[in-house]
This record gives sequence, structure tokens and C-alpha cells, in this order.
Amino acid sequence: MYRTHTCGELRLSDKNKTVTLGGWVQRTRDKGKLIWIDLRDRYGMTQLVAEESVTDTETFAALKKIGREFVVQIQGEVIEREAKNANMATGDIEIKVQSVKILSESELPPFTIEEDSDGGEELRMKYRYLDLRRPNLQRNLILRHKMAQLVRNYLSDKGFLEVETPFLIKSTPEGARDFVVPSRMHEGKFYALPQSPQMFKQLLMVAGYDRYFQITKCFRDEDFRADRQPEFTQIDCEMAFVEQDDILNMFEGLTKHIFKTVKGIEFTEPFQRITYDESMERYGNDRPDLRFGMPITEITQLVKGKDFKVFDEAEYVGALCAETPVEYTRKQLDALTDFVKRPQIGSKGLVYAKYGTDGVIKSSVDKFYSPEDLKRWAEAVSAKPGDLILILSGTKKQTLSALSELRLEMGNQLGLRDKNKFAPLWVVDFPLFEQDAETGKLYAMHHPFTSPKKSELHLLDTNPAAVKADAYDIVLNGSEIGGGSVRIFDRNIQEKMFSLLGFTKEEAEIQFGFLMNAFKFGAPPHAGLAFGFDRWVTIFSGSDSIRDVMAFPKNNAGKDIMLDAPAELHNDQLAELSLAISAKSPKK
Repeated sequence: MYRTHTCGELRLSDKNKTVTLGGWVQRTRDKGKLIWIDLRDRYGMTQLVAEESVTDTETFAALKKIGREFVVQIQGEVIEREAKNANMATGDIEIKVQSVKILSESELPPFTIEEDSDGGEELRMKYRYLDLRRPNLQRNLILRHKMAQLVRNYLSDKGFLEVETPFLIKSTPEGARDFVVPSRMHEGKFYALPQSPQMFKQLLMVAGYDRYFQITKCFRDEDFRADRQPEFTQIDCEMAFVEQDDILNMFEGLTKHIFKTVKGIEFTEPFQRITYDESMERYGNDRPDLRFGMPITEITQLVKGKDFKVFDEAEYVGALCAETPVEYTRKQLDALTDFVKRPQIGSKGLVYAKYGTDGVIKSSVDKFYSPEDLKRWAEAVSAKPGDLILILSGTKKQTLSALSELRLEMGNQLGLRDKNKFAPLWVVDFPLFEQDAETGKLYAMHHPFTSPKKSELHLLDTNPAAVKADAYDIVLNGSEIGGGSVRIFDRNIQEKMFSLLGFTKEEAEIQFGFLMNAFKFGAPPHAGLAFGFDRWVTIFSGSDSIRDVMAFPKNNAGKDIMLDAPAELHNDQLAELSLAISAKSPKK
């Protein structure tokens, strides 16, 4: 056999054993007559030692030829280390080498295979198979495997069936662009890759499989960011004969189970639930980070009428109160002003007020506001001596968004976003529709199969934009890690939904006729939820990007630079698919 033990297995209790190890050479230290080698596999690292006066000449010469990342097999005796290493699991022992066999030589790697590599991300992604040897990425993939196993076991124990659904489907409007696949056998026609298994899992409910799940790939042709990839993994779930509370309780249970098993954290109380409206008003977004406070407070009426044009003309004025350990300097406040003026945030400026430890409040707009006015500001945001009040103004939507970003930035600056602290919550009662401000056209906030709240069905005829949905997200540390809804199962309501979204009966039939036909044959009430598995693993790993928890991710431009994909097709392949590449249109 190539090995009797792994490189992370041996302990002092194995002393005097003759063992065989196989692995990659992490580093060598050649002191002339004495050689040390660190041998690594995914289980850990073991130190090897060879002394010229003890080791046979051929073996010692072979050890001197070994370089970094060589794959070797060694045989030797387990001995106690004189200088023990408490930072290594195998740090009490080393292997006195008796024989060595070089299984595979290695060129000098383009970057160091270490926890903290000297290679940039693009270089490491080009050589991803080397990057994956690094212990931090190995830990991430082991964590991902463990979480997937826990999910499967938990849901299976709750009576869920894992059912696979197709990857080659029909293109349907679900919010993002589809990836399309041309059909060779059906000229001029295309498959699409699923943005989610949404309609299949609803059809499984109609078919009587009342508890379904799968850990599945989904595909969306959209812009990239740290927590988004063109292909990603979902824990996709659906249940029949349930209401919203049944779903929230079931998957809150799953979440608590994963926390307890993986992180050793036990949540004994129910997760907090807040409405979408409350989340937007208090935190400026629908995925609030509740590891810290600092909610947004509207002070619009409190600041108007003092001849300060910026506030007087604003639709909305909102404030944050930050508990700062030391007084912010003018330079720091100027930096915050520059932060909120960034194009992606879009504020025109920042007003601040310092609540001194002496009880005196001074602001950047003292010319317009009296000490009594500033005291009322402080009372409105529950400020106390030593606190810093930050104020933005403008249209309500843009200002809340900017305050959200400013709140997170202050959380970062004050060290309040601890990666080892977790604050899960549910956001519920989302709007059913989003409405285009210019055209008035309605769009589904989640998807066209989301059920309106029963109490608001009547508003579909009179004020559809005001209708709330039985929709919910589970949020963790400022990231949406899951979302879902109660589904429409009544054919008439589903037809009404399609109509409000601008589908003609013919268009609805072409796109969703199979689902509508299924509803003719007895559809149960059903609801579901999908977790963003990559995001969840990323948060648990302490990483900043989902690329760190995926084996072979794409880069920020959506390219696999290791495979050089996407790539052009040969003309013969295009012809076989009845495709031709037209002249490139100029970039906008």
C-alpha cells in the first residue's frame, strides 16, 4: 500500500512504529548533514527527519533532490521530537526516514501553498488545483461537505424526499436572464438552464410528494459580486398542506441544528421576526445586520423650518446614532462625507452632531440650529454624551439606502461586525409587487407564483401595488441566506397574477400552461424555501467571498480562467447547431 497512515494521524502513542506515509512536500530544511521535510496531505502535516550518519547513502541523496510539492512515499520509524511544536497536531513526533520513493516531481509552484499565500486571486484561480491544496480552502470544502450531510440527514429524518429535477428546461421569466442551450435535434430551438427548480417542486406537490428537497445547482446570467456566481448551489425545499408558520418553524429548526452541530452555538429562543416595512424603515434594507444596533430614525419634521435649505427641501431626513469610544476627528468625519458621496451611494453630503462628554452638542450646522434644537435631535435618536449623530437627507428611497451603507460602514469602523457573532432573523410580509415609478408597470418582487396574503386578496382588483405577500427571507449577519413564499395553488388567482404582470392569456398559456393544467387536477396548498448554500457556508467559514467555498468558481468577470471558459466554438460545431455569430455590436 502507498500509506499506512495519513499525515495528520500519528501521535506520541505511535512511538517506535514503522509507518509508510504519502503526500506533498510542504518545505525542506537542508542543514547539510541533517534534513527536515514537512510532508502534507489534506489530513495534516508530519515532520520527517534524516541524518547523513544514520540514513543510508542512496536514501539521503534522494531526500536532497526533493523540492516543494513533490509527491513522495516514505517509510520510517515514529520517534519523539526533541523540540515539540504545539501548533501542529503531530507536533510531538517526527518520522526518522528509512526509505523514500519520489512518486511525482513538481515544478516550482507559481505561488506559495500556504495559509496566507503570496499569489493574487487571479493567479491562484488560474492554478486552482494548487490553490485547493492550501489548508484554509481545504477546511472550507470540508465544512461545505459537513453542512451538506447535516442538511440531508436532518431533512430525511423529517420525512423529506430528495428528488432530482432537470437542468435542461424551458426558458421562463423569473427575474434574471437565462443561460440558454441550443438544441441540435430541434433546429432553432433552445433549452434554458434553471434559475431555480421552482415549477418542478410545485408540480411535485401536485403529484403528492408533500415534502421535497434537493441540494442543486441553479444558473442566472447576471452581474457578479462577492456573494454571487453564474452557477450557485441551493438547498431547495417545498412542503404541502402547510402555512407560513409551518415553513418558518421547520427551517428555523434546520438552521438551529446546523448552528449547534457545526459552530457549537445553541439558539434557545425563536428567531426574531420583523416585517419588510420595519426592516426598510429602521435599517434601510431588507437584510439587516442585527449584530449591532444603530437603527435609522426619521427626523424630517424635527429639522424643517430653520432656513437650512438642504433639509427644508428634502423629502426625507434620517439619522444614525453611533456610540464611539473616542471622539471622531474632523479628518475622520471628512472621510465619512467622502464615503456617502461615492457614486454607488449617491448622497450630496453629511451632517453630523457631536454629543460631548460635557453634555454640550455641537454640529456642522450650528448656524441654523439652536442648542435646544440639537438636544431634540439627541432625544429623538436616544443619544447620550460621547455619541456621534450622523444625518443624511434627500428622497426617501435613496436616503434610506445611503443610511444603510453608512450604518454598515460605521459597524465596520467600530468593530461591531464580529465574524464570530451571529444574528439570524426572519423578514416577513414583503410586497407582492414592485412598481416601475415611470411606467407604473408591476413586477413580481419574488416570482409570479407567490401568494398574496389572504386578507389582501380583494386589493388585487383595486390597489394591487399595496398587496402584501406571504413571502419571507431568513437573514444572517446582513446576508439573505434563504427565501421563499407560500405559493398560489388556485388556478383563478394564478391567472389574475399573470394578468396583473402584463401576460395575455395566450402568453401565460405558452409560458406556464403545464403548471396551470396541473392545477386542474387537485393542487394542495403548498409553500417552500431555498437556502443559498454557498452564502451560508461562506459566513460559517469567516470568508468574504463565496469563491472561497466553491471548488472551481468563476472570477469577477464570470470567467473560468483555469479552463479559459467561456470560449469560442469551432465553425463545425456552430453549423451542427444551425448557429452563426453575427458582427459584434458596439459596447454602450
